[in-house]
Amino acid sequence: MSDKDFLPINGTDYVEFYVGNAKQAAYYYQTAFGFQPVAYSGLETGWKDRVSYVLQQDKIRLVFTTSLEPDTDISRHVDKHGDGVKFIALWVDDARKSYEETVKRGAVPYMEPREEEDANGKVVRSGIYTYGETVHIFVDRSKYNGPFLPGFREWNPYYKTSKVGLKYVDHMVGNVNWGEMDKWVNFYADVMGFQQLVSFDDKDISTEYTALMSKVMTNGNERIKFPINEPAKGKKKSQIEEYIDFYKDSGVQHIALATDNIIETVSELRNRGIEFLRVPSTYYDTLLDRVGNIDEELNSLKDLGILVDRDDEGYLLQIFSKPVEDRPTVFYEIIQRKGARSFGKGNFKALFEAIELEQESRGTL
Repeated sequence: MSDKDFLPINGTDYVEFYVGNAKQAAYYYQTAFGFQPVAYSGLETGWKDRVSYVLQQDKIRLVFTTSLEPDTDISRHVDKHGDGVKFIALWVDDARKSYEETVKRGAVPYMEPREEEDANGKVVRSGIYTYGETVHIFVDRSKYNGPFLPGFREWNPYYKTSKVGLKYVDHMVGNVNWGEMDKWVNFYADVMGFQQLVSFDDKDISTEYTALMSKVMTNGNERIKFPINEPAKGKKKSQIEEYIDFYKDSGVQHIALATDNIIETVSELRNRGIEFLRVPSTYYDTLLDRVGNIDEELNSLKDLGILVDRDDEGYLLQIFSKPVEDRPTVFYEIIQRKGARSFGKGNFKALFEAIELEQESRGTL
């Protein structure tokens, strides 16, 4: 193994949210997003201080955790940030080595490697801090065949919904404070061995009023992609500033979920109550001039508000939900890639103008 391969990652293992009410969050993600019940832990499994529900759709695994007590790390996190992502867990072959290699390179330890065991086998996990209070957990589950982790039991309720076609986590975006983007870009490069895939500055991502800067970091096999955003000076408050004002820290802004049929997926999500940002209808007047021939019917895209962008390798289709929390913090992107490896640069201006309309309605622009 060469030095640059010191942190091989197989994919995203799970994303865990700290929330105010895990039971209701789990119901929402089942009902609205089509996630399937997988595992549960709480009082019935011997955990006295917290409850967790695990949901899955194809390769996307989400965990929702609530404290049963005041004045815990979980309840304090929710009080400060609202519902938000605490753990981005990465699936690795060796959680001990992943921890040792990253800490050696300067990572702040969160959890030393530990073996967790039950009748279904054993899991090794470790963890390091990244931006804000967000943590990367390294998970080696090669010797485990239970529903999720030791301490969890299978959760098989009567109520189940149909899936909506979500496949895997395409990328996860972190919003960081003023002047901190390069610090965290360097963290992913130096500590985790990631490379920079693409960079956008405030000339790329700006409107009349607001601007931001972004760099996309990826691991060697490009299964993990982490865009890092920071605010840039504009006439008014950018969406990144708004996020940081309400989240009270750096944190995960959105999770992009991939689908093989964005029209079907978004139609179903809309039917189930997910609200999406709308760009002006004039966006579609010149769409085909900008991106060339596409397989999809233009009117279907226009009806749903789906955006299209092309790069040298193909095109992508994407759409962004409105925030899914009461605070204007976490939201979702639904993305379908048809060859494109990029992130929709051609859509930024229209998209951010749509976000500014939402900010204006909230009185936070």
